[in-house]
Amino acid sequence: MLHFSPSILSADFVRLGEEIACAEKGGADYLHFDVMDGIFVKSISFGMPVLRCVRAVTDLFLDVHLMVTEPERYIDDFVRCGADLISVHVEAVRDVDAAIKAIRDGGVKVGLAISPETSVEHVRPYIGKIDQVVVMLVHPGFGEQSYLPECAEKIPELKKMIEESGYDVDIEVDGGVKTDNVEHFIDLGANVIVAGSAVFRGNALENAKKFTEILAKKESAK
Repeated sequence: MLHFSPSILSADFVRLGEEIACAEKGGADYLHFDVMDGIFVKSISFGMPVLRCVRAVTDLFLDVHLMVTEPERYIDDFVRCGADLISVHVEAVRDVDAAIKAIRDGGVKVGLAISPETSVEHVRPYIGKIDQVVVMLVHPGFGEQSYLPECAEKIPELKKMIEESGYDVDIEVDGGVKTDNVEHFIDLGANVIVAGSAVFRGNALENAKKFTEILAKKESAK
């Protein structure tokens, strides 16, 4: 099943509740929440207090992406604040199995993210333990980047790996996704679509509708 996960990193925080409502009305079923610590990535974004506020204004599935060093330190806090899925970077954790267990023990879904320089082979040992793999199509830490074609090439490779494993694992793409290229990523095998500036730069309601119409068309064509 295809899912649309607008990233609030690009939203207008003065009007965050309204922006979220527009994304939801436009058909989004997920909401992407990018956490940056200024260490694993150069930028600093937001954390638990904002997630708690977001949870209070929406029932959307909250897709939390921790771009932080040693994310194990914060997993329990993000669970308590309302995360439905927590993804951590394989490059940022000391013990991937321990991080997966901590997320699973919190009662939420588990994701592993890979940066552009990281091979999909780094997630192979964990395919049977996770719910989602996040393929970063840009270098994490900044919005409004153009996607890197070599990163998109990981999607079919990962899709084949998952199919051969026999497990049901989502493939999320994040970075540089727009209405004019999203079908390409879906055709390659992605089924969770993150978009930030392409949704929230301009009319969020109309932009979200454009994405969800494309996803609905692709879903019906399966």
